Amino acid sequence: MLSGLLGSLSATASTDINKQDPRMGGATTVKQNDRNAFSRPAANLPPMRQLDFKVGNSFFKAPWVMAPASTTARDGLGPLFNTNACQNCHIKDGRGVVPAINHELAAGTEAAVSLFLRLSRPAETEEEKQQQAKFGPLNDPIYGGQLQNFATTRITPEGEMRLSYSTRTVNYPDGSTTELRVPHYELINLAYGKAADGLEISPRIAPQMIGLGLLELLKEDEILANADPEDKNGDGISGKANRVWDPITESTQLGRFGWKAGQSGLKQQNAGAFAGDMGLTSPLHAGTDCTDTQPCELSASGGEPEVTEKTLNHVTFYTQHLAVPAQRDHNHPDVEAGYGLFNQVGCQQCHTEKWVTGSAADRPELSDQKIRPFTDMLLHDMGEDLADHRPEFLADGREWRTAPLWGMSLNKVVTGQENYLHDGRARTIEEAILWHGGEAEQIKQNFMQLSAQERKQMLHFLESI
Repeated sequence: MLSGLLGSLSATASTDINKQDPRMGGATTVKQNDRNAFSRPAANLPPMRQLDFKVGNSFFKAPWVMAPASTTARDGLGPLFNTNACQNCHIKDGRGVVPAINHELAAGTEAAVSLFLRLSRPAETEEEKQQQAKFGPLNDPIYGGQLQNFATTRITPEGEMRLSYSTRTVNYPDGSTTELRVPHYELINLAYGKAADGLEISPRIAPQMIGLGLLELLKEDEILANADPEDKNGDGISGKANRVWDPITESTQLGRFGWKAGQSGLKQQNAGAFAGDMGLTSPLHAGTDCTDTQPCELSASGGEPEVTEKTLNHVTFYTQHLAVPAQRDHNHPDVEAGYGLFNQVGCQQCHTEKWVTGSAADRPELSDQKIRPFTDMLLHDMGEDLADHRPEFLADGREWRTAPLWGMSLNKVVTGQENYLHDGRARTIEEAILWHGGEAEQIKQNFMQLSAQERKQMLHFLESI
């Protein structure tokens, strides 16, 4: 038990300080928490705008095919890709799933779809370091920016990801134990030769899609107000903003999306996913992840983008307006107690609960909403155990953006699988907490010092949001 820091739980459990607004996304919040919990439009989206949402959804769900094809609106897939539809990674708009380990397979792992490997090479000169900080990671000269394990019939896939696990036991001060799953990654069957020396590999699982339009409207000055990169207040928390290259403005902007906040907006994020995950060009990405060393044919559309500006805008509207489900059991005594414990152990120092969105004339339903995403949108050093040792703009190899917590426990309902953190290694929320290190090390220790009952209450709260 945390003596002194937590005090008496019973003194706070029934006070107003532990009362919560279940409307996680303000007026956009939906009440349903079934298998389609992540796939509904913002609750305040009017019928005519819901039609736009449905059009975007059709492009998000439908599979793309090789060109030429009878469906010119959705052809041009590949030639190298990881999947042929957005929904295959973001399953029912939720998180991706971790491939099963099957020792009878030659690679030992079923083909990965919604978990893939980012690739890059180290910067070798000061000029390259500056280029990396401004324009992002330096792609491997042969395999590009991510490993693509599928291809059209005209070309050979780049290779395969072999995933295996070992285990680690965590001992609580009260004598109870929990086992963590430690992932190990290997590139096998590389088709185009040896990758760059010192190849940087970063596993990434597809995140859930809810509430992204609300996060896009958070005011930049309010996000930056929480940044303390030099930890001037001495609290051990030194969140910093990422600054990334924006292909729309052709300038450096605040990073908001992606596991390391490597994209400034949803349109940019979507265009990047079309190019990297499906081999589809767009007005923001004239090329895909193919390199000069690979026999990638030109687009069958004669050089025109496969994803048109209109299609990209439809998909962006859809991803902006996916609703956040309401909190469950917010009045339950254990949830109220767990909410108090969440704040008292210090989780709220990075997982900032309350925000008010800014205003956008083209997104009135998302404007001026009081929301509870539990993120500060900043980068934090999460320790060596979670490090990928791969820089991304200003993010170093130990830094990750604070992930929003809203809706996370519903992934088990939506996809049938729990897989937390950037690579899905954590099978429970408790495991995810125990992987925290770096700036969050003391907060993790505070959690471990709780009694078994208090840990259960805090986890009950996290499962409710």
